Amino acid sequence: MNAARMALLLACALAATAAAAPDRPRNIVFIFSDDHSLQTIGAYNWRLSEFCREHDITPNIDRLAAEGGLFENSYCGNSICTPSRATVLTGLHSHAHGVRNIQERTPIPADLWTFPPALQKSGYQTALFGKFHIDNDPPFADWSILPGQGKYHEPTFLEKDGTQQKTKGYVTDIITDRSIEWLRQRDPSKPFFLAVHHKAPHRNWEVPQKYARWLDDVTVPEPETLLDDYAGRTSAERDQKMTIARHLRLNIDLKVGDHYPRMWSYLQNNPLYRARNEEFARLTPQGDDLTRWKYQQYMKDYLRAVKSMDDNIGRLLDELKAQGLEDNTIVIYSSDQGFFNGEHGWFDKRWIYRESVHMPFIVRWPGVVKPGTRFTEMIQNIDYAPTFMEMAGGHAPDGLHGRSLVPVLCGETPSDWRDSIYYRYFSESGHNVPQHYGVVTGSHTLFYLPESKEWQLFDHGKDPRQLRNVYNDPAYADTVKKLETELTRLRNHYGDTEEVTMPSRFRNSPKAGPLEDS
Repeated sequence: MNAARMALLLACALAATAAAAPDRPRNIVFIFSDDHSLQTIGAYNWRLSEFCREHDITPNIDRLAAEGGLFENSYCGNSICTPSRATVLTGLHSHAHGVRNIQERTPIPADLWTFPPALQKSGYQTALFGKFHIDNDPPFADWSILPGQGKYHEPTFLEKDGTQQKTKGYVTDIITDRSIEWLRQRDPSKPFFLAVHHKAPHRNWEVPQKYARWLDDVTVPEPETLLDDYAGRTSAERDQKMTIARHLRLNIDLKVGDHYPRMWSYLQNNPLYRARNEEFARLTPQGDDLTRWKYQQYMKDYLRAVKSMDDNIGRLLDELKAQGLEDNTIVIYSSDQGFFNGEHGWFDKRWIYRESVHMPFIVRWPGVVKPGTRFTEMIQNIDYAPTFMEMAGGHAPDGLHGRSLVPVLCGETPSDWRDSIYYRYFSESGHNVPQHYGVVTGSHTLFYLPESKEWQLFDHGKDPRQLRNVYNDPAYADTVKKLETELTRLRNHYGDTEEVTMPSRFRNSPKAGPLEDS
């Protein structure tokens, strides 16, 4: 470690201890949600942020941002649950850790470094509660996880001792209950890393009873691209299976009709779904009216799941304060990727489009991160593992794809910090989004679809909604050349130069997207 870096870390350490006893290592709480979009976080100033502030949907997440820092340009490297989670653990892109999608069910190799055991060797207590969704046992000292996606109501948890426990209640409340119980029973003489991994707001957006009719009397603003016809882009946008109009299912996703209550009997008398079925029967919407009606039901359920999660984040923050841990605990909020909330007529993620590839990253670090800071540096989920290690006073091994964010958080961004990010999505069945890889900069997105041999280029400044592919526009010839060169550099830098053809069972599936795949 060079002298400049040591001086920086010392400065951070001195700042951090200004509000905490110097002989107490920093604790870390990592709150990780599933499919939470930047659009629906009040602090982010995206499409629905003003609506979220007006209706008090994310006050506790917003409080973390106000008391800490928010990253405006935070990205995933592969916008789907399992690969993203493997990246967080390893600090590597998907092609390197081997977890490329959900359906191959590939575990992280047993000999691959992950950060929790490294923290444990440094004296940290580690625990994870909630969704894990990787085909390994969690590398934490204590854990209790949902099997796969898990259920919203009366979920079963897989325990470290090999047993299964079915639990009454709503999953977001239960995950928080278990996290708080662990905090109360931990060894107070040792530092800790606590991972609180929520299922919400993952599809199919079942809501807690207390919010069953909340937002009934409001209209969620529609995106301008809700009825996108995908003109001017590739065939892939037209052929996907993730539209609200055609692929968001009335019965399973929106709980309309007889099929849903038969599958989940405990919701038969839910006043929300009873009223929704009555409204649908009365209106019998068709065409664009049906799309708009489905959008409203989807978004209100999504926001209700978010609201309940935010309530529970508030409970966790209150517990930290009650235990006197508030000043000596770093709290981080993130999600495994972004999500479409009707933009381009879509739900789900997977694409390199901005709503999908952006992920929230908020850090409250008392004494280090100035309250209300809005960082503009480009970061990725490959950066999480080395960041956690340096926050805890250690360091990650050489060879990781990510870099520690601690210098950035301390206000000393390295001069060679990245100005582009690499993205690669590997196909799988369900939503028929083809594999693609590309580069995102502050001004443009360029990506390639190897199966159809098509390129797309979007100009963020002139086309922020990403509606016009300008790859073949002569005016962008120099930009294309520059970005193709950068994409090649990134692929070589990360060692991802193999053209992978996914098995046919992962392409062109007739399914509309089973819950397990999304």
